[in-house]
Amino acid sequence: MGLMRILKKLKQNEKEVRILLLGFDNAGKTTIMSKFCGKDVNIIAPTLGFNIETLEFRGYKLTFWDVGGQKSLRSFWRNYFENTDALIWVIDSADRLRLEDCKRELHSLLLEERLAGATLLVFANKQDLSNALPSPAIAEMLDLKNIKTHNWMILPCCAMSGENLLAGMEWLTKDVASRIFTLE
Repeated sequence: MGLMRILKKLKQNEKEVRILLLGFDNAGKTTIMSKFCGKDVNIIAPTLGFNIETLEFRGYKLTFWDVGGQKSLRSFWRNYFENTDALIWVIDSADRLRLEDCKRELHSLLLEERLAGATLLVFANKQDLSNALPSPAIAEMLDLKNIKTHNWMILPCCAMSGENLLAGMEWLTKDVASRIFTLE
């Protein structure tokens, strides 16, 4: 039995999913994680390092690693790649000025060997703002259609209200499970 099969079997028994939340500062990563965990989203402060939260969801143990997105912290992101099953890339849909930088950063991340094959969920956050770009426009600007190395989905969302967050987690856990956990 190959090492990968052994590792998959071990993961199957645990049903643990490691999720890395990345994106630029002020995109809403911590708000999304807090909303998932049932915490108050009205008292969020900028993440100056990382936050970790674990919760049970549909029979899976999800561990969220929310890493600060300030430019000075991005070089440290690679320290969190190990054993990542899914990447949630959070976009501030109203921050048009940084979308090209977001695209460059995302495509660079997807080249990382330790993120190879990880499920990619893009949350186009802050859809409640009047100047928010719709998710199809963001998908085009991020050139998502050309991502062939990862299963991906983009969803418009609002972290404050929780709109579409559950749908995103449903898709993410189903995709990760189909790749990692063998049938019982």
